[in-house]
Amino acid sequence: MPAQPGPPVPPVGTIRYWAAAKAAAGTPEEPYAASTLADALAAARGRHEGKPEFARVLSRCSFLVDGDPVGTRDHSTVQLAEGGTVEVLPPFAGG
Repeated sequence: MPAQPGPPVPPVGTIRYWAAAKAAAGTPEEPYAASTLADALAAARGRHEGKPEFARVLSRCSFLVDGDPVGTRDHSTVQLAEGGTVEVLPPFAGG
């Protein structure tokens, strides 16, 4: 009898934090295992649950997924790829 396929394994990649997001996370990057940007960010919030500043900063950030701006798209519709990169960019001041 052939083995039954298990649930799909989510893609694995890297989240990179910049500026205030990096300071709030306490790390420049960490891995994700998630199918969507929303799932990756929810897992990151969970990992940094003891750092309230992290959630505050994250709520004001913009995101690039594999170099493409996410903009105003719903994060649950932004698919992540195996080996992909999510860039977390806090608001920048100045010109």
